[in-house]
This record gives sequence, C-alpha cells and structure tokens, in this order.
Amino acid sequence: MSTSIDDKGAVAGNVPRHVAIIMDGNNRWAKKRLMPGIAGHKSGVEAVRSVVEVSARSGVEVLTLFAFSSENWRRPATEVSALMQLFTIALEREVKRLKRNNLRLVVIGDKSAFSEKIQTLIANAEELTAANTGMTLVIAANYGGQWDIAQAARKVAEEVRNGRIEAADIDESLLHRHTCLSQYPAPDLLIRTGGEQRISNFLLWQCAYSEFYFCDAFWPDFREVEYQKALDAFANRTRRFGRTDDQLKGVSDSD
Repeated sequence: MSTSIDDKGAVAGNVPRHVAIIMDGNNRWAKKRLMPGIAGHKSGVEAVRSVVEVSARSGVEVLTLFAFSSENWRRPATEVSALMQLFTIALEREVKRLKRNNLRLVVIGDKSAFSEKIQTLIANAEELTAANTGMTLVIAANYGGQWDIAQAARKVAEEVRNGRIEAADIDESLLHRHTCLSQYPAPDLLIRTGGEQRISNFLLWQCAYSEFYFCDAFWPDFREVEYQKALDAFANRTRRFGRTDDQLKGVSDSD
C-alpha cells in the first residue's frame, strides 16, 4: 500500500484527501429522456447526496463540487432562474442534513452576484456547520479558475501598494495564500462526468498536480458504483510530482 508523505509528496494514499468534481451532463441526461433540462438538474441533486455519502464514508477530507461556473450566466434565463431556485432549496433543506452528519459546508466563488437571499443563506449555512469536524463539502458557485487567480493577484498587488510587502517577495506560496481553498490540500483527484475531457476553468491553480478522471456517465447517473470506479483508478496510479520511479522506490523503502 502506498503512503502519503505530505501535500507535495511523491506518493499518494489509496484514498484521495481532496476530490474535485465537475458535475456535467444534467441537460443531456434529461434530453435523452425527453424531459426538460431542469429535470436533469433536480436528479443531479440525488447524485450529490450519493457522492457526499460515499466520500465521507471512504475517508475523503475535502469534496469540492463545481455547481455553477462564472460562464453559466450565459445560459437561457429560464434555466439560470431554475438553477438559482434549486440552489436556494438546497441551502434551505440540505444544510440541516450536513449539520447532523458532522459535515462542514464552504461556498467559494464571487458570491456578490447572487441575490441577497442566497448570500444570506450561504452565510447562515457556513456558520451553522463551521464547527463540524467531519468532511468539508465545498460548493463552487459563480466560480472560475481565472477569476480565482486574478482576485488573488489583486490582493497581492494591494499588499504591495500598501507597503506590507515588496514586489520581490511575490512567489507561488504568497499568491497561493490568497486563492480559494488555500487552507485545504490541493485536489488529488479531479473527476469530470458527461464524456467531456476538459476542466472548463475549474480550479486552474489548485489542480497543477491533480490526477484527472473522465467518465461517460452523465452526472445524474454518477452514483456509488461509478464513483468507486474513479476512486479505484486513483488508487492504482503512481504520482511522481516531478520525481523518478527510482526516487519513489527509495521513499517507499524508507517508510
């Protein structure tokens, strides 16, 4: 069995500490069944529950779900409105379930674009679950990887302008401290459902060394069996982080 060293170590554990998922295929799932697109999104909520349960049971520390990208505002107004309604309902109904199961909820992204009601629900949900000590569920909403890096750069620039740091002090670790999820380990495993093989502006900074797993299953069908396939694939991969196989063997032999 492989052994985890640290966040930038050469060898990964059998269970990823942090799993990130692009939940794709809701509309196509519904279209295939001659149903309206929102039906796919509603069914996708059930898949979220399943993946959260499996993750917590498997020992995953952080699960990040790409719920709504900064580009999704371009979708038809009726679909965006329906998605906001689903988001509202989830924040109202699912948070108590998270609280009971000792799970923490964190929402990342530019939350200022949401209605005051949704912003209040987000704040209340995060506060209600803040003391929970189990898995952290991160919802990326109105999030974009390029936005994340840009807002981090803006904060660093403000520090330089205010004289708190020098431009020469800027390095990867300093910028990282201002990105979303900086307090968590980087995603070990990035999953995308729905058959597409791209990361669509998701966690660009954080996924520099993530293992990618693409599957054809639409998100509403991505339940325990499909998820376990992804976890099994991860467990059988070798993560080098720039090292050679001989170096990995040396690390393993020293454990």
